[in-house]
Amino acid sequence: MPEADADADADANPRAVTGADAGAGQERVSTAAPDPQGIAGLPVRFQVVAAIGLAVIGVVACVQIGMVFLHVAPSNTISKQYGKAVDDWIYPEFEQNWKLFAPNPLQQNIDIQARAELKMPDGSTRTTDWIDFSAQDGAGIRHNPLPSHTQQNEVRRGWDFFVGSHTDDNKPNGLRGELSEQYMRRIVMLRLGARRDDGTVERIQVRSMTTSVKGPPWSDEKTDTRPSYRVVPWWTVTPADLPEGAGDAGTEAKR
Repeated sequence: MPEADADADADANPRAVTGADAGAGQERVSTAAPDPQGIAGLPVRFQVVAAIGLAVIGVVACVQIGMVFLHVAPSNTISKQYGKAVDDWIYPEFEQNWKLFAPNPLQQNIDIQARAELKMPDGSTRTTDWIDFSAQDGAGIRHNPLPSHTQQNEVRRGWDFFVGSHTDDNKPNGLRGELSEQYMRRIVMLRLGARRDDGTVERIQVRSMTTSVKGPPWSDEKTDTRPSYRVVPWWTVTPADLPEGAGDAGTEAKR
């Protein structure tokens, strides 16, 4: 008998889902619990690993938010006590630069350039052309989906450090001024190399070229877009100015 056979099959396999009974017009629905989804569907050992991973991510996210808050917040007791730890966490990858925003957005392009005085093998002296480090960094960043934060900021922040700790006539303001000068010299020598164009670098000179950004076409503002320069006196190269990696350098064209 078909109906009896169908009932027997249903009793033997309670997980099966059948449609409308052809003879009695009754529906049979499976009573089996659905399979667990997501992490709950993993073996226990994998559930533990996933839970630990999520906990670590949550802790790191909370620390990151807290460090950024302390970095950008006004000076307070916590930021004064743990300022070095905050700076070590933020720089260089998570630096916060607010010069894009009002009330005083940056409206200038500042290029950092350097040149070298070379002692040639025949004893003569030759001075290189000005080499635009900012343009080199810009070319390396352009069309790069994941540019190095250090590459974007090393020269710019080094120059900001130098300008902020020196007078207008390039005299250092105490220990920070001397430290910023040493830092800038090492950056320049790392870029130029101890030897260049078959000559030995004996002296270096740095300058900034500042160009104001022209206003939009609909603005009546008159902007002088001629470049202005701040030139630092020549520095004699010393062994302390040669960081690891400051070896031979090619010509400017090769760079």
